[in-house]
Amino acid sequence: MGIEELIGILQGVNLFYYTIAVVVLILTMLVNALTWQYFMRPLEVKVPFRKTFLFTWIGVFVDILVPAESISGDASKVYLMTKETGENAGKVVASIVSHRILAMVISLSSLIFSSIVLYTIQYELPAAVLNLVLLIIIGTGISLFFIFLCILKETWTQKIVETVLRFLAFVTRGRLNIINLRTKAAKTLNAFHSSIVLLLKKPTNLVAPIFFAVVSWLFSIFISYLVFVSLGQEVDFVLITIVYSVSVNIQSIPLGIPGEVGLVEIVMTSLYGLLGVEAGIAAAATVLIRLLTVWLRMIIGVMAVQWIDMKDLVRNLRQNLS
Repeated sequence: MGIEELIGILQGVNLFYYTIAVVVLILTMLVNALTWQYFMRPLEVKVPFRKTFLFTWIGVFVDILVPAESISGDASKVYLMTKETGENAGKVVASIVSHRILAMVISLSSLIFSSIVLYTIQYELPAAVLNLVLLIIIGTGISLFFIFLCILKETWTQKIVETVLRFLAFVTRGRLNIINLRTKAAKTLNAFHSSIVLLLKKPTNLVAPIFFAVVSWLFSIFISYLVFVSLGQEVDFVLITIVYSVSVNIQSIPLGIPGEVGLVEIVMTSLYGLLGVEAGIAAAATVLIRLLTVWLRMIIGVMAVQWIDMKDLVRNLRQNLS
């Protein structure tokens, strides 16, 4: 497929449906922020929702910009929320880790459920797609297993942190106050595990976050569906779910490429092609989806960062003038 053909397809986009996709993207971020907010409520991390929403955008921006997906963004959110609320970082980490685990469980469940549906209706997945799906299911399952072990086995987490501190002590050759860091880490870990226990102790605390997380996931898939509709194509929602689930999992691998730009596009286009979508439509849909999920989110994330900087500047000016 040539560039001219791709441009021709893109020029035929129905802007009405594509605009709806933009609105759904913003709603997805809103509901995603609500998930985090309702994880923090039982932990008594009190913060206005507008701040949570703002920090969610910044987290996504950092994830896209810094090539350490699913680590850098969460770290920035921990820093911003801890600074905003003054709470122990362990509480904030517990809310974010819980949110991350829930997202992984939903993604895994979605992939398994979609595969079962296709098997039930006797839709035969191409071997390459099936192998990739199985690889992601196994990989995500193993990751979740070790995450749960670290959460439930407090001594394991302590050993990991201690190993990291020893490594830092070796690398910095005594320039860091490791004793002070060890004390702070112990307090953070204690608050983290206490917060996890609190969340698990009362399952009703998880009802709202689970609901919002599922809605956010469905909205995310609906964005891709609307993009295909804007191109005048109807692709089965189950197939879109499989491609989205695979691409999200690939994007979560820290390969050192900001936003995994290039790799994810190739994977998405190839998967849609293997699942029967015409090559030109698959490429055009991938471009349009990534414009929303990467570039638009990055632009709004930059605006969120600028907004925080402006608020800090105004606050400092007021303090200096008073």
